[in-house]
Amino acid sequence: MKTTADNETVLGVVGTIVYRLARPEDGEAFAELDGSFTTDSVFEVAATDEGFRIRQTPVEPSIHKVFPAEDGSEDDDGDPELNRTVVAFDGDELCGAVETSFDPWNARLTICDIEVAPTWRGKGVGRTLMNHAFDFAREYGAVHVWLEVSNINAPAIRAYLRMGFVFCGLDTSLYDGTESTGEQALFMARRVH
Repeated sequence: MKTTADNETVLGVVGTIVYRLARPEDGEAFAELDGSFTTDSVFEVAATDEGFRIRQTPVEPSIHKVFPAEDGSEDDDGDPELNRTVVAFDGDELCGAVETSFDPWNARLTICDIEVAPTWRGKGVGRTLMNHAFDFAREYGAVHVWLEVSNINAPAIRAYLRMGFVFCGLDTSLYDGTESTGEQALFMARRVH
């Protein structure tokens, strides 16, 4: 999690949820955030003569995915002003967070990580976090927002599609040699308006 030390900026309040820039002391709550999901479908990637086809396909039994713990190494090599993490708290409870990074060379804002606690899913927290990412993108003149998602994370993919993201690429080998071997990376983007 990238933090903004000594920054007390509150970006917004929706109901009882406060959206603000992350602080160093938020790291432990962020590390404990449950980003797992259960799905009864996946986005199947199939090679064709013309390239690839992506289609949503039901799976039986449902898949429950728990992401492995982070290895503790963060890519903080760049300018900290080009990174932003927004957290959503209801009192002391972390509802969700979005971690972003802006790349000036291609005017791209990357969603490095977005997670919403299971009890807060479907309540607008993810959409509001994504809107804060888009505000950051506009602030820095980004042309588009880009993210990577596993093809089995159908709930997230459907949410991104509803938010206006489209498929823009894939990598069938990105997860090879990891706990996610067999999954494919789908890349999605949305223009900044």
